[in-house]
Parts: sequence; structure tokens; C-alpha cells
Amino acid sequence: MKKRPLPPERPYGMERLLMRCPGQCAVCRAWSHSRVCRDCLQRYGRPVPRCWTCAAHLPVGLGGRESAQCGACLRHAPPLDRTIAALDYSFPWDRLLQLYKFHQAVDLRETLLERLSQALDCSAPDAPDWLLPVPLSPARLKERGYNQSHELARTLARRRQIPCDGNLLLRVRSTAQQAHTPLKDRAANVKQAFAVEPLRKAELRGRHVALLDDVMTSGATLFELARVLRQAGAAHVQAWVIARTPDGETA
Repeated sequence: MKKRPLPPERPYGMERLLMRCPGQCAVCRAWSHSRVCRDCLQRYGRPVPRCWTCAAHLPVGLGGRESAQCGACLRHAPPLDRTIAALDYSFPWDRLLQLYKFHQAVDLRETLLERLSQALDCSAPDAPDWLLPVPLSPARLKERGYNQSHELARTLARRRQIPCDGNLLLRVRSTAQQAHTPLKDRAANVKQAFAVEPLRKAELRGRHVALLDDVMTSGATLFELARVLRQAGAAHVQAWVIARTPDGETA
């Protein structure tokens, strides 16, 4: 596939200013040159053993094995070839992600991307041909002002030299927010909610694709998108997420 040139990065002006200025750690309020200080990163950002295909926690003894899977994935194989999660969606990352997602705390983007980049470096996934963010509906995008997953994806793609396009996947049906939907109903909530841009399906045929989202809970959204990509001819589909909810919890 011929890779398209990536445009120069243009971070928000306020984000550039905040990145240069020391201030308080967003967690412990200690003086720090980054939004989360080194002590808090060591305390709350340590990697844990995870399932190869859904990133759920695994017992320590299984964590070092390549392709180790949880019981749920062994019983019912998900449509994802691999899932990489940087963090648990728990204190302090749950609050920080809420700030980033709903309150335009764009100064947290660098810290979140650093955690994901570190997880990718440690996991060494196959390099994808495309990095695609989970799309928002037009109404949700208008309400929020930006797609948080696209902001993360375009920056990560630029740094890793992976083509990224926020228009290749479409959300064709508005749905209730997954966070407000019971776990048992989430798969039905997003069923047939996504599509590939009809004129661009050929760009996915036989390709390796990585989906990027901020939080993974039940996996319903990412699983549905993976099914849509496979129907369009994608050969391999991964998911890269900032945070994965601990078993039995909701985002």
C-alpha cells in the first residue's frame, strides 16, 4: 500500500504552553515537569499480565506466555487478533481520562500517549497498515467538540509513521452511550452502528489494521468495528487502548 505523507503536527497552543511549564502533578499535586509525576507513574502505571486478545487481567504465571488468553476468549474467540492496553481504568486514570474525554483537558494527552507507547514498545505488536480511531456520531462530535480517540490516534500515528484517517470508519447510527448501557446490552447497542466508507473499502483489503480507543470495557464497540473491518477484507485487526476496565467493572 502506498503510504500517504503525514501532515506536520500542530498541537493546541495551550497544550504547547502547558508542556513547557512545570506545574502540579494531576494526581498528587506535587511539583512536576509532567502532568503526572514520576512517583505516581511508578505507583499507578505498572504493567500487569493481560489476555492476548482482550487485555483482561491474567494470573501472574500466565502473563509471560506469548498468546496467553483468558477463559472467555478461549471459549468464544473475539474478532480481534490482539488487544494492547496500557493501564487499568481505575484510580487515577479513570478520573484523568474523564477530564481528557469530556472536559477538554488536552494537556493530559502526552501522558496518556506515553503510557500507550510504552505498552506498545514492550508488547512489540505487528506494525499495522492503518491506525483508525473509533468514530463518533456527528451529534456526539458536535456536543463534545472533538473526537478524543482521533486526537490520540493522529498523534501516535505521526510518531510511529503509520497512516491514520478519521474518515475511513463511519458511525452510521447514533447509539446510547456505552457507559450508560448495562454490560449485557452493549453488544446490541452498537450492532450495525458502524461502516467502512463505501468508496474506500479497497484500501482495507488484505491489510493489517489497529483500532484505537481511550477505554475498553466489555469490548463490544471494538468487537463490532473489527467485524466490520473483516467484512471489508481486512486481514488482521488489533485494538490499542489507553485503559481497560478491571474485570466486572464498568466505565
